[in-house]
Amino acid sequence: MTDQVFDIVVDDQQIEATMVVPQTLIPGVLFIHGWGVDRETYLNRAREIAALGCICLLFDMRGHAATVDQRDEVTREDNLNDVIAAYDQLAAHPLVDPAAIAVVGSSYGGYLAAVLTAVRPIRWLGMRVPALYKDEDWFIPKQELRDHGLEEFRLGQVSAQENRALGACAAFKGDVLLVKSGCDEVIPDPVIRNYLAALGGVRSLTFRVIEGADHALSDLPWQQSYASLLLGWVNEMVISAREDGTALDTRVGLAPSLRREPANPA
Repeated sequence: MTDQVFDIVVDDQQIEATMVVPQTLIPGVLFIHGWGVDRETYLNRAREIAALGCICLLFDMRGHAATVDQRDEVTREDNLNDVIAAYDQLAAHPLVDPAAIAVVGSSYGGYLAAVLTAVRPIRWLGMRVPALYKDEDWFIPKQELRDHGLEEFRLGQVSAQENRALGACAAFKGDVLLVKSGCDEVIPDPVIRNYLAALGGVRSLTFRVIEGADHALSDLPWQQSYASLLLGWVNEMVISAREDGTALDTRVGLAPSLRREPANPA
């Protein structure tokens, strides 16, 4: 809310008045799905977040849904361009505050969300089980990456200086939610440790583990735990932004802080 103070002219006099006006611009949330699924994965969560007073955008990256016939050819460059185009569409919405945009992604989508922070202004970054890939294979079709030593790469220690996604995380100065599956059969623990190490300079970091969960959150209780975590985090971020009432520069001017919360989701 903003207070607008002005005078009302009546009978050749002026009386003072205050008009309380709701903010005309609201946060935007961009959802990036993982490899092999589509935008429907996040639809229910997006509806819950929209109820908080946000505009949410979901989209299907090339190689999925209507363009699944491109699955074998699409590269990370193609999908990053998809993500950028979707971001630009959301940021151009007349009701969206361009200084209050969140991006939320899972697995491959979490990786692309991290990379996006280096090329577009992002205030909040939510990543669930973010994947990690070698930079040198950037233009190789995504479907072929496992044939290029990907599993071995993910077991090693990778620094922010060596990797595009981790480097973007190291430069990011906003707020982060990072969620790990306790029994992830796709993303091993070293990948999550690499992300945590890269995120040391963010404004705040909420790190949670969904105990017993697999990569895809195949059981309903795991899905509900993640939905609760995501909704609570977005609600906290949006309320904090509204109480602050000022735009956040996601690139400079933020005092680095780190908040690590208990690993057992409520």
